Amino acid sequence: MKSLRIMLSVVLLSLTTVTFAQSDAQKSSVAPVPSEAQKSFTTMKSLAGEWEGSVDVPGAPQMSGAKMHLSLRVTSRGNVLVHEFQEAGTPLDATKYDHPVTMFYVDGDQLTLIHYCDAGNRPRMTGKMSPDGKTVEFELKDISGSTVYHMHHSVFTIIDANHHTEDWTFMMKDKPMHGRIDFRRVDTIAAK
Repeated sequence: MKSLRIMLSVVLLSLTTVTFAQSDAQKSSVAPVPSEAQKSFTTMKSLAGEWEGSVDVPGAPQMSGAKMHLSLRVTSRGNVLVHEFQEAGTPLDATKYDHPVTMFYVDGDQLTLIHYCDAGNRPRMTGKMSPDGKTVEFELKDISGSTVYHMHHSVFTIIDANHHTEDWTFMMKDKPMHGRIDFRRVDTIAAK
């Protein structure tokens, strides 16, 4: 009788273990549905690589035609996208301070952009992807530092894996100045 109780206990314990193992396996095989912010961020990360393009600033024709180089790099184990401009054809010089940097990351349920501006401030914007998945538009949320001159709005439009445009609105006191850069990929990595 005692051996029957022990045997029954072993069988029940085994069944319980198998049941929990199957339950855990089912849980891990179901991928979580990405949030809209995560989908937008994945779209932005597809731009990782080296780009060059021409600037068009309708309100300042003297600035139009300038050639820019853009480096987009995924870092921090895939949690951040670093965006850095420099004049095309110039070597990257770590001692210079004329390369504005923008960081993209998911913060809770929002895609967030922080622009470390050469105007000495840090506008923070939140982004939303268009229904067709080709455009991510960022609206100003808040700003650290002076608000006299600052980036106020930006739009990233993906034409294809090797071509995208960036529209930036810079506030000069209370007057907006719009600029567009039409970028073509120059590295050998094409977004998949």
